[in-house]
Amino acid sequence: MATDAPPPSKGGAGKEPAPHAPSTEEFTEVQQSAEFGELRRAHRSFAFPLTVAFITWYLVYVLLSNYAGDFMGTKLFGNINVALVLGLGQFLTTFLIAWFYSRHAAAKLDPKSEAIKSRMESGNTGGSGNSGNKEGDA
Repeated sequence: MATDAPPPSKGGAGKEPAPHAPSTEEFTEVQQSAEFGELRRAHRSFAFPLTVAFITWYLVYVLLSNYAGDFMGTKLFGNINVALVLGLGQFLTTFLIAWFYSRHAAAKLDPKSEAIKSRMESGNTGGSGNSGNKEGDA
């Protein structure tokens, strides 16, 4: 009935072998590695300070809106006041942070994470050579 179907090995996706399914031990080993620690540090050293800065900036805006109405109502030009400029600044900083993070991730995080992922999928986690191949878990 299905004799017209090509064999599975002749498809366009048959170029690469199937990725290795890492074991729990391999995940733990990679998580405790210095390389993974460096990846976490690279992420945290960028994300945490920007998160704190943005939350602080947002809270200052909210507090000024609540407690400094006269200041926020100060007209800068035409019908544009301080509150509107600072409010639009919230949107601008949100987009800038997202843009900076995407550049940071592409330059620093993605290459490191791709290297770790490739090693895990190939079955070479860089450990002692005892990968603990347990095939009864499928």
